[in-house]
This record gives sequence, C-alpha cells and structure tokens, in this order.
Amino acid sequence: MGLSVGMIAFGIINKSIVDTLNSYSGNYDSQLRFAISALFIAAPMFYVITRLINKGLKNDELAKDSGIRRWLTYFILLISFLIILGSFITVINNFLSGEMTVRFILKAITVLLISGSVFSFYLYDMKREIDQSRNKVVMVFTWASVALVLAAFIAAWFFVESPAISRARRLDQNLMNNIYSLESAVNNFYEINKTLPESLATLENSEVYLSKRMLADPDNQEPIVYNKLSDKTFEFCATFRMDSTTDDMNSGYRGDNKDHQAGYQCLPGLLYSVPDAAILKY
Repeated sequence: MGLSVGMIAFGIINKSIVDTLNSYSGNYDSQLRFAISALFIAAPMFYVITRLINKGLKNDELAKDSGIRRWLTYFILLISFLIILGSFITVINNFLSGEMTVRFILKAITVLLISGSVFSFYLYDMKREIDQSRNKVVMVFTWASVALVLAAFIAAWFFVESPAISRARRLDQNLMNNIYSLESAVNNFYEINKTLPESLATLENSEVYLSKRMLADPDNQEPIVYNKLSDKTFEFCATFRMDSTTDDMNSGYRGDNKDHQAGYQCLPGLLYSVPDAAILKY
C-alpha cells in the first residue's frame, strides 16, 4: 500500500514539475494507472487484515508474541526496507543523471515520510501492550493512513488521463502502426520498380508483402487512403481520434512529420531513398 501511495506521489511530482530531459508523460500515466489499481485492491485488504489481527489480539485468539505474528511483521519490514532501498537508489541515480533538484528533493521527502511511517508503526506495534481499550497511537495511525490513501487515490485521478482518452490514444497508435507498415510496403515497391504505386490495389497485386489488416483502422475498419502526389511524393489519409500535438502523444512516433489533428487528416509518406521527398509538399 505504501508503494502505491509512493508511486502516485512520484507520478504527480513528475507531471507537475516537467523536466525537459524526460518530457514524455505517457510513462507517468502508466505508472499512475498501475498505482491506482494496486491501491484500489491493496488498501481494503490491508485494513481488513489489520482489523482481524487486532481483534484476535484483544480476544486472546492470537498471542502478542506468537511466532507467526512476529515472522509476518519482520517479513513486511524486510520487504518494505528493500522497496525503500530501491526507491532511494532510483531517486539518487536519477538526480545524478541530471534530474531537476526540486524533483529530487520532493521524491526524497516522499520516500522518507512513507518509510518513516511504516517502520515507526510496525516497531511500535511489536512492542505495545495489548489491552481491551482502544490504543490511541494505533487509531491515529489508522485514520491518518486512511486519509492519506484517500487523498492519494483522489488526487491521482486529476493527473491521469481518463480511460476513454487512453483507449483513443492507443487506437490512434495502432492506426499509425498500420500507416507505417503501408509506408514500408510502398518503399519496398519503389525499390523494386523504381516508381511509386498508383494505388493500394497496385500494391496488393505486386510482389510486395501486404496484409489486409494494414489497409484499414484496426478498430472500425475504416480504409486508409493512399494518394500518389508526384513521382516521389505520396500521402496517407485517415480519421484520427486525438490530436498528436498535445499531451506528448506524438512522442511515440518517429519524428517524420506525421503530427496530426483529430479528425480526417492526410500525412506525408516518407520515401527512404529520398528523405526530403515527404517534406517537399508540406
């Protein structure tokens, strides 16, 4: 649970304080989605199990110094220590690799706060006396952790893109993959015939490998349009769901002038043997 909260904190820090060394936010969205999912499952399980253990201790169903309880506690502390150690190593390594100082400081503080809270509570829990009254320290920790978990869970949704946007982005990426495959097929045709194909039908009937799935949007099967513009220039047209010039969407592309707006767009094809050909028209 602490790991999930830490991942959310790191993701929020990374997205709030943009570092030009790593400005692509797609990885941070993936990190936040994983952390939200883990927290959604881990937090309820943690509180239910903790409540059952405390109930067993109060009812003398579980001995305070039982081997199982001590073994589980030390195991949790060991795993926590290894995670914290790895987090510190990663944070320091990123700082030494040029990450912004303010991001390093905030991440270091996050790791210290989470690790300090976890170790303090479990060490106290091992030494405290078990009685029938409510332990104020345990209650404070429990409600403080609940508040922190809820705050992290809610805050994460303000920084991660919605499932609908994530799906649209991935569908556009699949469409772009098909366009790149078609572009490669056109280049193979050009290498063999020293001319561009007149249409995709010409390409299909040639010796160049061309799968049917490359010819359309993988989701809605809307055909990708190929236009020969001149002897050495061509373009592909398709309907996109997202604007690639925002939210770092184009960071996954190859940097060959294939940025696009949402809607029906025509993108220049790149003729590998004539690298500047795609730029002539645009």
